[in-house]
Amino acid sequence: MIQLEQIKYELNLLEEPLKDLRVSLDITTLENRIEELEAKAVEQSFWDDPQEAQKILQQLKGYKDRQGRFAELYQSWEDLLVLVEMAMEEEDPSLEDEIQKGVEKLQMDIDKMKVETLLSGEYDHSNAILSIHAGAGGLDSQDWAEMLLRMYTRWAEKRGYRVRTLDILPDTEAGIKSVTLLIEGENAYGYLKSEKGVHRIVRISPFDPSGKRHTSFASVDVMPDIDESIDIEINPSDLKVDTYRASGAGGQHVNKTESAIRITHLPTGIVVQCQNERSQHSNRDTAMKMLKGKLIELKEREQKEKIEDLKGDYNQIAWGSQIRSYVFHPYNLVKDHRTNAEIGNVQGVMDGDIDLFIDEYLKNKNSV
Repeated sequence: MIQLEQIKYELNLLEEPLKDLRVSLDITTLENRIEELEAKAVEQSFWDDPQEAQKILQQLKGYKDRQGRFAELYQSWEDLLVLVEMAMEEEDPSLEDEIQKGVEKLQMDIDKMKVETLLSGEYDHSNAILSIHAGAGGLDSQDWAEMLLRMYTRWAEKRGYRVRTLDILPDTEAGIKSVTLLIEGENAYGYLKSEKGVHRIVRISPFDPSGKRHTSFASVDVMPDIDESIDIEINPSDLKVDTYRASGAGGQHVNKTESAIRITHLPTGIVVQCQNERSQHSNRDTAMKMLKGKLIELKEREQKEKIEDLKGDYNQIAWGSQIRSYVFHPYNLVKDHRTNAEIGNVQGVMDGDIDLFIDEYLKNKNSV
């Protein structure tokens, strides 16, 4: 009975976080918006503009998902309260484990949704374009870049996101020199913007016969995948467009023609490139979307940062500029130097378990 009373006490403590979450999500406004958009969706003229209609339906789905998930949390809380009270009345301790697990899961789900409310940026809901560049360290840094590619791919897959490779430059000996991914899913950019910066690894090098410890670096750059309906004015005379033969997957046709595209925005020096689409036209369209994302990010930060910080290639992908360290030797530890969040399960992190660092970054950023 004492255990059940403690569980009931813990459940009652969760009522306040649920109320706070309701306020943060602004459920009343959310429900009103759902009604408005549903009314639009049944109008006869709704499909006259298919692009606008798809945009509204996507927005409606996002609102419904958010409302539905909150309703499920609140329902779970009420169900657990009924269950614990019933167990106390019948003096049945056999339900203790089941109820305790339910309370722990509810707490985790509330915390997870609370973090989502911190994604309030204009483009946080967007898909993300993530680039990785090997830095100082030769083969070790190229291998490290490939390890990061695997880490982010695993993270995205666990969330049910779709991952597409837009551009990749593998090395003939080991690893990759650079890669650009399109990660498609709700809030992908909002979460992954926390990963922008230099990542450092410390380990026994697999490429050093003497078995010495090496430190290597790779940079990660993240920008939103800009919706085509967002108009960004770009002067064609400000662009330098180069074509070249694709070196990655894509079939014989891609490798025989100069279908890959590299675009340089001359006023800012921003460079974007794409080679993994099937045609030069598709590669150009994707590269232009990447450039728009970069320019929007620049506009958002122009009062805070210098333009060099927004370029895909970092000036110093080396010691002293890292945002996170991954130590494999002489001990196991991953530490984020911005938030001081750390974890000893390095392998778990490399398998995509990076939510701890993302969540702490968002909490710190919104508390400032």
